[in-house]
Amino acid sequence: MQAEDARYLKRKVKGGSIDVHPTEKALVVNYELEATILGEMGDPMLGERKECQKIIRVRSLNSATNIAALAREVVDKCKLIHPSKLPEVEQLLYYLQNRKETASSAGSKKGVMTGRLKDPPPYEGTELDEQANINDVEDYIELLYEDIPEKVRGTALILQLARNPDNLEEILQNETVLGALARVLREDWKRSVELATNIVYVFFCFSSFSQFHSVIAHFKIGALVMSIVEHEIKRHDLWVDELQKKRKAAEESPQAKKDYEKNMKKYHGLLKKQEQLLRVSYYLLLNLAEDTKVEMKMRNKSIVPMLLKTLDRDNYELLILVVSFLKKLSIFSENKTDMAQHQIIEKLTKLIPCDHEDLLNISLRLLLNLSFDTDLRGKMIKLGLMPKLVGLLGNDNHRLIVLCILYHISMDDKAKSMFTYTDCIPMVMKMILESPGERIELELVSLGINLACNKRNAQLICEGNGLRLLMRRALRFKDGLLLKMVRNISQHDGQTKTQFIEYISDIASVVKNSDDEELVVEALGILANLTIPDLDYELILKEYKLVPWITQKLEPRAAEDDLVLEVVMLVGTVAMDDSCAAMLAKSGIIQSLIELLNAKQEDDEIVCQIVYVFYQMVFHEATREVIIKQTQAPAYLIDLMHDKNAEIRKVCDNTLDIISEFDEEWAKKIKLEKFRWHNSQWLEMVESQQMDESDGMMYGDEGYSPYIQESDILDRPDLFYGQQGYDDGEMYDGVVTPDYIDEYGNVQNGDYMGSPGSAMYGNRYSQEFRPDSRIQYVPGGQAIDEYGQPLEVYGGPAVDEYGRPVQEGYGYQTHGSQDYGYRGSYDYR
Repeated sequence: MQAEDARYLKRKVKGGSIDVHPTEKALVVNYELEATILGEMGDPMLGERKECQKIIRVRSLNSATNIAALAREVVDKCKLIHPSKLPEVEQLLYYLQNRKETASSAGSKKGVMTGRLKDPPPYEGTELDEQANINDVEDYIELLYEDIPEKVRGTALILQLARNPDNLEEILQNETVLGALARVLREDWKRSVELATNIVYVFFCFSSFSQFHSVIAHFKIGALVMSIVEHEIKRHDLWVDELQKKRKAAEESPQAKKDYEKNMKKYHGLLKKQEQLLRVSYYLLLNLAEDTKVEMKMRNKSIVPMLLKTLDRDNYELLILVVSFLKKLSIFSENKTDMAQHQIIEKLTKLIPCDHEDLLNISLRLLLNLSFDTDLRGKMIKLGLMPKLVGLLGNDNHRLIVLCILYHISMDDKAKSMFTYTDCIPMVMKMILESPGERIELELVSLGINLACNKRNAQLICEGNGLRLLMRRALRFKDGLLLKMVRNISQHDGQTKTQFIEYISDIASVVKNSDDEELVVEALGILANLTIPDLDYELILKEYKLVPWITQKLEPRAAEDDLVLEVVMLVGTVAMDDSCAAMLAKSGIIQSLIELLNAKQEDDEIVCQIVYVFYQMVFHEATREVIIKQTQAPAYLIDLMHDKNAEIRKVCDNTLDIISEFDEEWAKKIKLEKFRWHNSQWLEMVESQQMDESDGMMYGDEGYSPYIQESDILDRPDLFYGQQGYDDGEMYDGVVTPDYIDEYGNVQNGDYMGSPGSAMYGNRYSQEFRPDSRIQYVPGGQAIDEYGQPLEVYGGPAVDEYGRPVQEGYGYQTHGSQDYGYRGSYDYR
């Protein structure tokens, strides 16, 4: 505003109450500012009233301070306090003198966690007794053209105005201010740390509001601040190197020792100034990084290595800011990779645990972000962070974050066993059993579920009355997640599993009577895991009438897939008992399983468990005949023998091996299918050759042989059998030719693949059938064994429209096809 316009604006200040600052040694003066715009005749045209505060810091106040003299000094210098309030000022200063450190200020050091970043205070050397006035901005700008001391004073006064958010808009309207500050920072930041700190602080005040970020970008302050930070880090390294040299010299000379002490004192003074500049610089960059494009530019200029280099400092407030910045950056995998390359886990290990609650909390949050990476989790274990984290479970401020980190670590199977050597399991059990309310914290019970997957951990959980207390709480509150933890315990063999015998009735009751499907699924899983030889499964099935219930659940679309899977697993467990297997077979469950297999052919888990039930059934004489003679299960097993899932193939092979031992007809069919599968390449070659020969004679061609270089060498059987030719289907060496068959279509003088139990066929429980090494595949002819004897193919296979051998009445399709049905009886010609 120009001087000649001053008559059109009237400002009126009205003093208000005085109070003490809640956390600092300062007085808070409340006052009312009224601004009125006057017309040309002096009449009020527009008025505005605003409530304001002024903070008067009295840092020199201590137990020896003269309160009366200090109160008079405050009243004389502050025009907002009327002299009549001198006694009130004395009383407030006396209160401040005797007030103990408050909880908030103490929390900033050790006690209470504040959970927020603090604005950096102005540098002590730049604090002025002078009160800045928004109307004098032009005068402050003039100071920026003077020497360094005047520039420091001018920037300190502008900073005093900028710290009040109400003044930012008015400062922004003066285009000269920010331009002059940016110019001075660019030219003189190396000449004075105080000057650089004040100017960066002014721009930090603007960066606290997103609408001013475009102004900061216009003056390219972000890039300049990055250069300042990089320079200060390098300068600190030089200071440290110089001190190390002087320290070594001080060990040899008394004079050098004094010089070292003097330089150390100077170093601490410079370090304090530098950390103030770094803190306000990082805070400015953190505010600007809310735009991901700006953050990417910072990453390209190596912001991550700078931050990690700063983690070696001891200033708590600076470390809180740096770790907060790293936490924000860590959500992007590129930044996480950079952090891993610069040993961030090693640096965080020094901060966990620490006395500063805010720093510890933000460090744990950063560690939680990093714990999503498998390699970094392994490094946490290697550097010994697990015992430290377990020790923090008792701290309510950090318990939830620590539980999340430990949960991530417990996802790795190798890491689960490491929990045995800590106090984690007793603490987790204590927190679970003492949890208030019906539901346990999700993070806590999830950790318990993962820990129970390890056998040794499960034994520790069950020590004393652990299992009894878990079962009691799970059944009382009908907690499905807690019952899942119990289910994981039940999967381990040994004494742990036998402890479940006394709870079978309770678990079976849940299965039969509960309406909570999640609870029923976990209860079924526990029963399915109880593979105890001495357990009377028949009594359980009869007492709780589970057979009709199982039959009902196995009907298509009668239940969700998770429940159906657990029912099938339970059937596989109880089928180990002879009497139970017979009971299930008589109830028609086998046919229900076949129908379920047809309906759920895309679900590998359900298919594998159904095949396992068949495997259990064929072990028992009472049910073996039912499986083989009265159901189509063997046909499905043959079809699944070549499934893409390795586990399904394994169980199918073992089951078919047992069927082959006891049924000669199925043994031949199984052998033929295995032969066709393993020799499919040879069979295709033979069929294609036969089709080519028939095509050539279709029009009466005499089949003149082409030159050898123009023909397929595989079409010249005389090259393999010699040039003597054939004589009545027999070669001169007496070996029967591959094409020599009798009038019934059977190959003579050949045995097919051996008999069940022979070496060529394989052992009873072999997991995988392999082609016999004695079989030779002769191109253009029949397969022969090591003695030159042709292998029997039961009359020669019929061919389909593509020339491939097919089997009449063998009407099932592969696992995964649309039609998974057995469409006829087996008929081999």
